[in-house]
Amino acid sequence: MEERRELVNRVHREIMDEETVEKLAGVLPPKASVCDRVKKSLRSNLHLGCLSSSIKRSLLGSIPILSWLPRYAIKENALGDLISGLSVGIMQLPQGMAYALLAAVPPVFGLYSSFYPVLIYFIFGTSKHISIGTFAVISVMLGGVTERLAPDSDFMTLWDNVTNTSVLDSPARDAERIRVATAVTFLVGLFQIVLGLVHFGFVVTYLSEPLVRGYTTGAAIHVIVSQLKYTFGISPLRYSGPLSLIYTVVEICYRIPQTNVGTLVVSIVAIVGLILAKEFNSYLSKKIPVPIPVELLGITIATLVSWQANLQGKYGVDVVGKIPSGLQPPVFPTTSHFGQVIGDAFALAVVGYGIAISLGRIFALKYGYKVDSNQELIALGLSNSIGAMFQCFAVSCSMSRSMVQESTGGKTQVAGALSAIVILFITLWIGALFEDLPKAMLAAIIYVNLHGMMKQFLDIPALWRSNKTDMVVWIATFLLTVMLNPDLGLAASIGFSMLTVIFRTQLPKYSKLGQVPNTEIYRPMEDYTQLREVPGILIFRSSATLYFANAEMYQDALAKKSGFDMTKILSAKKKLEAKRKKNEKQKPQNAAKNNVVDMIVKDYGEIGVEVVLASCQSGVIDNLHTGGFFNDKVTPPLFATVHDAVLYCQSEQISEVMTGTHL
Repeated sequence: MEERRELVNRVHREIMDEETVEKLAGVLPPKASVCDRVKKSLRSNLHLGCLSSSIKRSLLGSIPILSWLPRYAIKENALGDLISGLSVGIMQLPQGMAYALLAAVPPVFGLYSSFYPVLIYFIFGTSKHISIGTFAVISVMLGGVTERLAPDSDFMTLWDNVTNTSVLDSPARDAERIRVATAVTFLVGLFQIVLGLVHFGFVVTYLSEPLVRGYTTGAAIHVIVSQLKYTFGISPLRYSGPLSLIYTVVEICYRIPQTNVGTLVVSIVAIVGLILAKEFNSYLSKKIPVPIPVELLGITIATLVSWQANLQGKYGVDVVGKIPSGLQPPVFPTTSHFGQVIGDAFALAVVGYGIAISLGRIFALKYGYKVDSNQELIALGLSNSIGAMFQCFAVSCSMSRSMVQESTGGKTQVAGALSAIVILFITLWIGALFEDLPKAMLAAIIYVNLHGMMKQFLDIPALWRSNKTDMVVWIATFLLTVMLNPDLGLAASIGFSMLTVIFRTQLPKYSKLGQVPNTEIYRPMEDYTQLREVPGILIFRSSATLYFANAEMYQDALAKKSGFDMTKILSAKKKLEAKRKKNEKQKPQNAAKNNVVDMIVKDYGEIGVEVVLASCQSGVIDNLHTGGFFNDKVTPPLFATVHDAVLYCQSEQISEVMTGTHL
């Protein structure tokens, strides 16, 4: 193998401090204040040409369809979008009906939620590949709210003279649950619109990938448990609040002897059949351009069998029931529920947006286009708020449908609009044919569609190898979501994630640097064996920003690395205590960061140690200037590189010098 050619770097220059470097580099003047920038923007926009251009940009940004639809390439995109739209529309039918059960509303409202919001997102959305519509996690969170505010116990108003027992008034219960669901959905949309208008899209950066994946896995457990009653054909009591999942599982186990055998048989056959069909579909995926609509075939076969065998009449199998044809007229949501659901609505708004933008960014990165996070908030908000007026429940992005939309050739938002047309056709003319569909079949569809989320448990060993802190976040989020329910679990998970961030900044790595022989390079002494200390100079570095939470640890680590007797420093501080108190009364204290640096410079200076700063970021230097750190009394030398600081100290022939390299 050829030997690597040696490259020589020889630089001869004077020792330069930060001020000299800024002069040579031509530092820009300070940025204008917010007020000045606003005034300048208003003055420039008042010009007629600029004003019209600004209005046009704003209009195209707010309604993206005006920008991309006129440039739609029919030859390149039309066929792929058509096949993709038909495939996703066919998937929307069974998934919409199934996820309506999760939201505790009649299945037909899942069809409405697969139509109106999709059309609205087609107009206002910026992602070309995500499939907006019903989603399991959002539906189960919404179902918790509707069942809490409209429980079965409130509608046991009918009396059966034969059995002398109360009978559930299902139509009245369903009507109330629809009112609750639309009220929540309307507020979800309002929150998302407001957050988008104030450019709050950056909030998704605080929803880390381990948090989102742990949360969706925990929510999937809630989804599974919520569908067990349809699988076994039982009617367990409903529990709410923390640990309700555990109580529900215990209640279901207690009622298993009451299982409807016919319902259980339908469930087992449906689950096994769907799994086998999906595996066969995966096997054929490379041989056929469009996947087999397994779920549509499943609900069609189940409906035919239920109708022919009269499963409801003979075996007591619960079926979907009446599905009205046509669309519902718009109705403004019931405002009386707003005060009761505002907290749940905010949680749904954040979760729905987080899932949609995460998947949208994945596709945008893959295909090389940009997704506007704030516009996505507004698009989702309009989809939910306008959809609520047409009796839709909260929607987000479905991972399974989005993958199908992308894999079948979908190139633009047109694919989503075509899927909505498929749902419109089904709702107007075909929906009534599925009235004999067993609910156990819909539950089976939900179970099988959750297999992707269940695979997220494999994240744990992968995170153990790559980042143990992220693994702890994943596990904690999962446990909190399972134990506290999705709404409280989300808040607790974000709080825990923030604590890990604080924990990381409070435990930075403090290093004593040594020089690589015959170079101007400095590395931590504890990580290398051939480094040498610079005589009479201590070079100290912190890996994290210095602020009030880790200021004390910074000082302790500095004292430990320097090896100075801190009692001597404290003694010197006592002599100046009276003088400092007098100065503090005369002028307010600076920021915590500047006070700590000021304290270090003064305290070590009292015992004859000069502190020199080096390699500080420009933002740190600006903060020091703003805080009045550099003045006539305290002006420590500030250098662009560690080596400049070392050469300066050696030239000054100071007996004991300490250099801080990171603030």
